[in-house]
Amino acid sequence: MPDPAPTEELARRAAAGDGTALEELLTEIRPEVVRRCGRFLPCREDAEEAAQDALFQVARKITAFEGRSRFSTWLHTVVANCCRQKYRELKRRAVERPAAIEPERYADPRTTSVIAGSRIDLLEALDRLEREHPHLVAPLVYRDICRLDYAEAAERAGIPLGTLKSRLHEARRQVRPWLTDLS
Repeated sequence: MPDPAPTEELARRAAAGDGTALEELLTEIRPEVVRRCGRFLPCREDAEEAAQDALFQVARKITAFEGRSRFSTWLHTVVANCCRQKYRELKRRAVERPAAIEPERYADPRTTSVIAGSRIDLLEALDRLEREHPHLVAPLVYRDICRLDYAEAAERAGIPLGTLKSRLHEARRQVRPWLTDLS
């Protein structure tokens, strides 16, 4: 991530309605947003699409950033939500148009986009976790995927630290067999 002090200041100014600060902020965070999206979506094109969606959401919703937490923490939420939404969209698209897929283009199914007809194990597991235990998703995403420290993850999830740790443990326990079953 770029130097946090100027980024935080740009975010505060952008949230207050400064259009120039917003443009600078979007330019500054773009490389980090693409990297973060790549943690969710290994196919580069999918990660770049999700990054564009995330940057658009930042531009649209920057006024909702109140500065109670760090901007980087707020950004993690936007990125995680956009990546998960992109995954669902790609999955739906693959089901709707399977004939348009060129599977021979892709070698490794664990790093292949769902648009190519393959599943991405972690995102599939997250979708299942959300259906079966929705309260466990945020702790897992914030701590293990976004790599927030425990305190930041608890703050972002809006739960006490002990609750976050307990839910994270349970989320990992739930997801572990699903990840091995999908390989």
